[in-house]
Amino acid sequence: MKKEKPKQQVQVKEKKTSIEERLKSIKDDVLSLKSKKTKAKDENKTEKPKKKKEIKTTEVAVVTETKIKKAKKSKNDLEKMYVIPLGGLEEVGKNCTIVQYKDEIIIIDAGAIFPDENLPGIDLVIPDYSFLENNKSKVKGLFVTHGHEDHIGGIPYLYEKIEKDTVIYAGKLTNALIKSKFENFGVKKNLPKMVEVGSRSKISVGKYFTVEFVKVTHSIADSYSLSIKTPAGHVFLTGDFKIDLTPVDNEKVDFVRLSELGEEGVDLMLSDSTNSEVEGFTPSERSVGDAFRQEFQKATGRIIVAVFASHVHRIQQIIDNAAYFGRKIAIDGRSLLKVFEIAPSVGRLNIPKNLLIPISNVEKYKDNEVVILCTGTQGEPLAALSRIAKNMHKHIMLREGDTVIISSTPIPGNEKAVSTNINNILRYDVDLVFKKLAGIHVSGHGSKEEQKLMLNLINPKNFMPVHGEYRMLKAHMKSAIETGVPKDKILITQNGDKVEVTKEYAKINGKVNSGEILVDGLGVGDIGSKVIKDRQQLSEDGIVIVAYSIDKQTGKILSGPEMSTKGFVYYKDSEDTMKEAQDLLLNKIRKEETYLGKDWQDLKGDVRDLLSRFFYEKLKRNPIIVPMLLEIES
Repeated sequence: MKKEKPKQQVQVKEKKTSIEERLKSIKDDVLSLKSKKTKAKDENKTEKPKKKKEIKTTEVAVVTETKIKKAKKSKNDLEKMYVIPLGGLEEVGKNCTIVQYKDEIIIIDAGAIFPDENLPGIDLVIPDYSFLENNKSKVKGLFVTHGHEDHIGGIPYLYEKIEKDTVIYAGKLTNALIKSKFENFGVKKNLPKMVEVGSRSKISVGKYFTVEFVKVTHSIADSYSLSIKTPAGHVFLTGDFKIDLTPVDNEKVDFVRLSELGEEGVDLMLSDSTNSEVEGFTPSERSVGDAFRQEFQKATGRIIVAVFASHVHRIQQIIDNAAYFGRKIAIDGRSLLKVFEIAPSVGRLNIPKNLLIPISNVEKYKDNEVVILCTGTQGEPLAALSRIAKNMHKHIMLREGDTVIISSTPIPGNEKAVSTNINNILRYDVDLVFKKLAGIHVSGHGSKEEQKLMLNLINPKNFMPVHGEYRMLKAHMKSAIETGVPKDKILITQNGDKVEVTKEYAKINGKVNSGEILVDGLGVGDIGSKVIKDRQQLSEDGIVIVAYSIDKQTGKILSGPEMSTKGFVYYKDSEDTMKEAQDLLLNKIRKEETYLGKDWQDLKGDVRDLLSRFFYEKLKRNPIIVPMLLEIES
């Protein structure tokens, strides 16, 4: 009997070219509308010259009568607001921007970034919140554009620095994910107030700020741009966006409101630069559902899909396809399990009854009746897919007939780990689907033409590319110039730059304390550059421990020096080298005869210097040298 297609599985099949044509059509309409309005304004100016002259004469008469000089405001008299990025510039992650007007501040996002190989042992990197800590009484609210880690991962740490009752404004799913962050942080009671917003929600905070949320599409539900107004001007921040004309949840970009805001006038626009080097348009997320349908159709055995836990739209399409083909879903990965707990509770995942099974029950079903949904798209060592690839998983072992789908592209810096996983998986007789060309992944960020379309809609006086590495910011600058933004109205900024915004100009005017804070376990900010350098040295060249004892009364060496190593050389294979190092130390000690009255720190320094030079000359290695001195009373 033919299976009926579930309602939520309705697929709108559109070729990439047709989507591009529709986007170009929208772009042309926007340009045409702006051209007509500009023309109309010019016609009005030429039609009524006499009236304008009369008004001017009247003004002069009034000025003469009252003896008041009417002068244009100088730059010093203009109202000023400040936009200050604390994170997200010259990097992809830890996004955080603050906007200040007089004695009031609002915060936009507070994200984190995962460390690269240059930060061994570090769990997380967050922005330096010291400026906000020093101005905590001025903070009037936290506004969150969407629920990805690089926008919410630092929130629990931020609330250690600002007032705990600072209100959070975000979409329903985003608030639920933030609440989960606090719970993982150990904060389950006295959470900050969280206000749910939707598209076109207007929030007034403090005496001066009005913030409006405007719907955009991204790779997670409840994604918004922000319009921020104060008496000094109007700032618009796109947030992460793409222009998806066929979104999975049917919640489309609010083109009308974006265009209206552009007509009102925007003094400074901040825009997502992630895909500024990618030509054309980003394909619709719905196209991934079609690609999954094809892979599910072909699969004869188990299907194992690795996906980002926060990619709710993609997870929904996997659920829909599993239900359509009569397969159960087993989930593995702590973050995925958390999303399957949160998203359905806020109406962002529709899961048919009895579709989910425990991972431990997979073997109770036929291979063609199961989908295993897991974490590990980036080759994380302890993630489910990595354990499966290394045949170390408690319940899943790869076998002939399996289809493994990696639905992502490697984040810069993770290429080697992803490649290792792929090589391990291919050692088994399985079908592996991972290339972008297979269509099982599309970006959640707009490409060049979408960025240009957003620029045309908003038509800002000044432009500031954000959310990207330096080369991405520069590429976005080039696109902005192509849309008509003057080069001298574009600001390429760094974290900490204080951007002064008025209704007449925007410029960098000063800098605030910014940087990064390293999180290691329960330690936040207590890991300095010296510790990181030591860890790097340990990982590269290991450690040599030198132990000896000294008579406290006479200062004579009683025993040692004895040497042991970890991660430096295999002692048995390097006995001659280590014996030579030991003899070198003994000769140094004999020359001194006694260390009575000497500073023990000086003695340790002598040992470090001597052995460091020796090992580098002998082996071209720089191990950490740790002298351990024991004082003994005779």
